[in-house]
Amino acid sequence: MAGLFEISTKGQGLYEFTSQVQGWLSGQEVDEGLLTLFVRHTSCSLLIQENADPEVQTDLRNFFHRMVPPTTDPSMSYLTHTYEGPDDMPAHIKAAMLPVSLSIPVSGNRMALGTWQGIYLFEHRNAPHQRQVVAHLGR
Repeated sequence: MAGLFEISTKGQGLYEFTSQVQGWLSGQEVDEGLLTLFVRHTSCSLLIQENADPEVQTDLRNFFHRMVPPTTDPSMSYLTHTYEGPDDMPAHIKAAMLPVSLSIPVSGNRMALGTWQGIYLFEHRNAPHQRQVVAHLGR
């Protein structure tokens, strides 16, 4: 069984969509299985991360911005893919470092996430985007 989630972003940051995934799961007829999520883009990622304290999301965004700054930063002058903007190639690098798919066990039509865990799309571009995440639930 497959599903599709559309996630609107407003620039760099983490966008939680746990409740949308759980809503979709509740409508499935598989009580137990493995949920796979896959993002269909090369400049964003997927994460399971703490959803209780928003400072975690801010710190993650700031850490990756510091680790991989825009191409306008002198330390990134070696990059050649720059014609799509100073955030584009750094976004591809971040997506290469972070997961673009997740596997989550499902039991009783619920994801087996921990108490403080949520599912996030991590947008690495500055401009707003419409992102697609494909879901597959297998037995």
